[in-house]
Amino acid sequence: MLSFQAALATIEQKLLESKRDPPTEILPLDQARGRVLAEDVVADRDYPPFPRATRDGFAVRAANVAAIPATLTCRGEVRAGEHFSGVLGPGECVAIMTGAPLPAGADAVVMLEYVQAAGSLVRVERAVVARENVVERGSEASAGALVLRRRRRLGAGEIGLLASVGKSQIHVYRPPQVAILPTGDEVVPLERRPEWFQVRNSNAFALAAQVAEAGGIPQRLPIAPDEKIALRRLIEEGFDSDLLLVSGGVSKGKYDHVRHVLEELGAEFHVQGVAIRPGKPLVFGQAKEKPFFGLPGNPVSTYVTFELFARPTIAWLGGAEFEPPIFLRARLGQPFRQKLDLTVFTPARVEVRQGEPFVDVVGWLGSGDLVGLAVANCFLVIHPEQTDLAAGDWVDVLPRRG
Repeated sequence: MLSFQAALATIEQKLLESKRDPPTEILPLDQARGRVLAEDVVADRDYPPFPRATRDGFAVRAANVAAIPATLTCRGEVRAGEHFSGVLGPGECVAIMTGAPLPAGADAVVMLEYVQAAGSLVRVERAVVARENVVERGSEASAGALVLRRRRRLGAGEIGLLASVGKSQIHVYRPPQVAILPTGDEVVPLERRPEWFQVRNSNAFALAAQVAEAGGIPQRLPIAPDEKIALRRLIEEGFDSDLLLVSGGVSKGKYDHVRHVLEELGAEFHVQGVAIRPGKPLVFGQAKEKPFFGLPGNPVSTYVTFELFARPTIAWLGGAEFEPPIFLRARLGQPFRQKLDLTVFTPARVEVRQGEPFVDVVGWLGSGDLVGLAVANCFLVIHPEQTDLAAGDWVDVLPRRG
């Protein structure tokens, strides 16, 4: 059984060893959010394209206000979207608004708070140095400089940057298709009323939402029974997609046939069990030149193992870099003790108290408790060496996405 870190590293390495050449397409910029950039993007001009005022005030020569108070003559006004056509001389200033280009001859801006204006005369009561309250031309990016690298996922900030450099259309990678195969005779479709010993097909719907949020296109397959012939047919159908997620049937029970069917299809298994809770029976491998995950069937186990291992795989298949989970830090609300040689992921909530983040475990009853999961906004992460933690200790948390 691999540690959490070793399992992640194995999955990344096996993906990197396999061929990846996702198809690309051109999209209008307003349709590209969440997609992965398939081209390097450079600045089409200097940014900013002129020395830009960062405050409302008066454009001045810094040397003219080195000794204060100083009285200057105002020669006019410039606002964003306009420019001052003259050249600022000694003893002169120009009223300027945030975002406006600095007039020729000026090298600083005095903020409004530090001046008194009476007609054309402006009394400056605070000195400034050259370039104060000014962003230099080209200081953000010079013309031709790389501003976004290929394989970057496009969020609102990236979309804004692409618009600013004039990219109305953009090359992006096509998202991967992800087949979702729920298994088990105890699982019934949502529209059917379950018997007291059955459960509804919640995993497939939760996984579809996670896949879509991760940038993939979910393909929900029918529920596979605990019978090898039907299971094999559905698994083979799943390999028509770029990634197959099988939910349940990966343990070693009498009716857990997933591993056996995958073996019959020539599967190579790279991960067979991970030292985590929940999610220890996780399986990862490749068959028919496609990666697959066998996810544990309990809903919280399915959710956690997807976030830890399948989400970064979908990113990689969609053209992005392999993006392992990022842990943040918070103070522990109550003491926590464990004696397992496992990395434990427990549903929890982070809240700010007196200016600091604190994390508390939610009331949940194990890896089948979706009610507890819905209350959580993160997972408390306890590493194997952390056997006895006190309230107030700093710990890792994994934010809950989607």
